[in-house]
Amino acid sequence: MSDLKTKANDLSVAAFLNSVENPTRKTDGKKLLQIFIEETGEPPIMWGPSIIGFGKYTYTYKSGKEMEWFPVGFSPRKQSLSLYIMRSYEELEPILGNLGKYSRGKGCIYIKNLSDINEQVLRELIHTSTKRK
Repeated sequence: MSDLKTKANDLSVAAFLNSVENPTRKTDGKKLLQIFIEETGEPPIMWGPSIIGFGKYTYTYKSGKEMEWFPVGFSPRKQSLSLYIMRSYEELEPILGNLGKYSRGKGCIYIKNLSDINEQVLRELIHTSTKRK
């Protein structure tokens, strides 16, 4: 099995956000940075070249393989803002129902613009997701 390519690194979060070309994504990314710092109390860390994560924990796959990862994070992608919330959708469903306009993938919540969602609900989602069982 190959090593995980997305690892924590010393790249600059500010430089990454300043390099985002889409002005709305850049503005939303800077606002998300502030929200995530306030809700997690953790410093932002670049994971790979384009994900900003907060905190660290050891994730264990069903196979027993372990990897270091972050409980919550985000990335201002070209098509949408990707929110990484490392909890099951079942656990988060009561909160997600009030989030606003979003779609979801296997491990991400996608939003087009920060204005499409309820900021207080996002804060609750982040705060809840950083509590490890």
